[in-house]
Amino acid sequence: MAEERGTSPVADIDTARPHQARLWNHWLGGKDTYPIDREIGDKIAAVYPEIADVARHSRAFLARVVHFMTSQGVRQFLDIGTGLPGVDNTHEVAQRDVQGSRVVYVDNDPLVVAHARALLSSAPGGVCSYIEADIRTPDAIIEGAASVLDFTEPVGLLLLGIVGNVADEDDPPGIVRRLVAALPSGSHVAINDGTNVLGVTEWTPAEATARGEALRLCAEAGTVPYHARTPEYIEALFEGLELVDPGVVSTPLWRPDFPEVGKPRAIDSFGGVARKP
Repeated sequence: MAEERGTSPVADIDTARPHQARLWNHWLGGKDTYPIDREIGDKIAAVYPEIADVARHSRAFLARVVHFMTSQGVRQFLDIGTGLPGVDNTHEVAQRDVQGSRVVYVDNDPLVVAHARALLSSAPGGVCSYIEADIRTPDAIIEGAASVLDFTEPVGLLLLGIVGNVADEDDPPGIVRRLVAALPSGSHVAINDGTNVLGVTEWTPAEATARGEALRLCAEAGTVPYHARTPEYIEALFEGLELVDPGVVSTPLWRPDFPEVGKPRAIDSFGGVARKP
């Protein structure tokens, strides 16, 4: 069962191992980290400097995606694997567009949930709620979110940088299908993740080696293993949905008309948005 707002999970935080949400916070210049996160984060950035660009562009992608979804009539959002609060969080973007938007954040790190409860507040008329749950438990997530979201009306499902945390044996496509199945017609789904550069011709062998070394450092440090996959794999996660233009592309190249971080260029991260018919 997903843990809903009102509990205090801080005692369960493991400060001896780095966590992906805190690593990303470090690469984005945040301070919500422990020494182990900064140590491992710096080691990864030393061998794979592009990781900071991946983090920044992924954050900018979130803002563009939410802005697009509100333009399509979406007024409620389910953000799974939200990470630590930063600039332009999902509810902030959505509620700037439509003040009454409702957002449920989901993460499996108690530090993330604790910080979200302390720092994130809804605009008047809207809702901002939080669930501690793992993406591998889609039924628990849907059950918990249903107390806030109306699953008879369109929902924006955000799976940004999270599917790569799910091992093949846990059936990532099946998890995505289960989540999508709970959404009504007119809902939109956004997915992006780091890609396997060995399958992308734009990157050099040296860059591919750096990416692999970064993943090795993460695994050795005890983080949840990250499974970088191909753009084709990410595109297949949208099966049965209607991809919107430009389809699945490198993250900063998806509709870069919304304020962007730096000049758009291809990076080691791909994503897209699709509508449920």
